[in-house]
Amino acid sequence: MKNKIILLLVLISNYAFSQVADSTKITYKKRVLETIEVDFLLSYYKQDGVHSSVSGGMGSEKLTDLASNIVVAIPLNDDDVLTVDMGLSAYTSASSSNINPFNATGASGDDDDDDDRANTGPYGTPWQASSGASAQDVLGTAVINYSHSSDDRNLIWNADVSFSNEYDYTSFGFGGGISKLFNNKNSEVSIKGNVYLDQWRPIYPTELHEYGVYGNNFQNQGYFQGVDIIDQNGLTSNSYLPSSFEQWKTTNRNSYAASFGFSQVATKKMQFSIFFDLLQQEGMLSTPYHRVYFADKANYYIGQAQYIPVYESSQNKGVYQLADDIERLPGTRFKLPFGGRLNYYLNERFSLRTYYRYYWDDWGITSHTASLELPIKLSDKFTVFPMYRYYVQNQSKYFAPYETHLSTEKFYTSDYDLSSFSANQYGFGIGYTDILTNAKIWKFGLKSIDFRFNHYDRNDGLNANIITFGIKFVEQ
Repeated sequence: MKNKIILLLVLISNYAFSQVADSTKITYKKRVLETIEVDFLLSYYKQDGVHSSVSGGMGSEKLTDLASNIVVAIPLNDDDVLTVDMGLSAYTSASSSNINPFNATGASGDDDDDDDRANTGPYGTPWQASSGASAQDVLGTAVINYSHSSDDRNLIWNADVSFSNEYDYTSFGFGGGISKLFNNKNSEVSIKGNVYLDQWRPIYPTELHEYGVYGNNFQNQGYFQGVDIIDQNGLTSNSYLPSSFEQWKTTNRNSYAASFGFSQVATKKMQFSIFFDLLQQEGMLSTPYHRVYFADKANYYIGQAQYIPVYESSQNKGVYQLADDIERLPGTRFKLPFGGRLNYYLNERFSLRTYYRYYWDDWGITSHTASLELPIKLSDKFTVFPMYRYYVQNQSKYFAPYETHLSTEKFYTSDYDLSSFSANQYGFGIGYTDILTNAKIWKFGLKSIDFRFNHYDRNDGLNANIITFGIKFVEQ
């Protein structure tokens, strides 16, 4: 009997201890995020090229963009984190400026200053930036994300809402996702969905805007009143009539995306992940200020006739060809990218990060992307990482170069982003990490600094340099 009582007491003690232990796990569980974290991100992008979409697939693509973001992650309690990401991006673009290429005129889109022209008459060129209002713009973005983790940290769900706005485009989005970890957190399955409801405020090339407003008699009204239009031979002509053009009646663009992912810690040194996405777009998928020139239509210009023979070269300093239409693309587009990552820990100094993605869409584009990064740990705090990325794609069935499309086609574009090309990107970065956050500013400690430089080369003449800088602080 005594032994039975002792055994009963042991069982009760063990049960009570397990309950206390379980209770302790819940009460003193590790917070998902210990303190507020703040990231400051800054990037500078500069490009040049010879295939401006605004000028029908030919002309300067000079562009500079300066962007900044601040990302604040706030722990609401042990399980929940609120992240706010706000950014501004300011750009100047020679290509976009040529929505109204006729410098010294002041006319563009819906502007009312149609009569503000220089005495010498308007002129322009695809190879130089115009002084129009569309030469620069500012994009503002905001994303708010809420995430919740289960007590055992094996289930995480999140919801987000986003907003962005620039001069001619507004986007509103929302979405959410869920991730499940298992196999001692060595395996993870995730699914995510997003919806973006966007709205264009269309800006049309000046000549097409005037035709849309005044109709067939547009050469005697508005901007074109008193302006000479010349033909291929440099002779004054009244025959220019872009009858293929009509303004868009539907200006919304809706996008729906679903993402699926799986990641696995395979060994102590190797981790891999695979993913695939489903994306559907509907609405106005063309860009309303991208010009198109037809091979079966006569050419007409505004400017100085002596530059017509060298129109397609940078020697052209003063004549601009009037558009036959803007690009026309289908009202739906389905995209299917899938791929994977493989990360391998070589030793305490070297690691290897690889990435591959295949892309297909129903506009006829297929592409391959492969990248390689080799982080090299110089010390406990400093890491450098050389990187390389290769990209190749086949063109859309709706693409053709400058003056190649026919007016009998239903869809057409001369945007070289939809053409066949290959690209190489080379770069390096350096990172600084201080887990102890010894450097401090006010109540925040410096956790990490990241600097990267990349050079991008495309075989169609586009090249770019990208500099990014990031710095992270944590509250103490």
